Amino acid sequence: MAVARVSEVTASSPESWVAATQEAMIRASKTLRGITGLEVVSMKAKIVDNKISEYRVTVKITFILEG
Repeated sequence: MAVARVSEVTASSPESWVAATQEAMIRASKTLRGITGLEVVSMKAKIVDNKISEYRVTVKITFILEG
């Protein structure tokens, strides 16, 4: 029987929400092992001069606990 844990991560990108989501996954994978999935919880954007300057996502990353 496996036990999973969920961590919430926020990341940003000047390119897109997809790129921000990928950045969150890349960063989480540096410290978490056994990642099995993620859920995008929210998508936000920073606006400067009436244009999107930064895409931000908050994701929940699920991983299996070892032991």
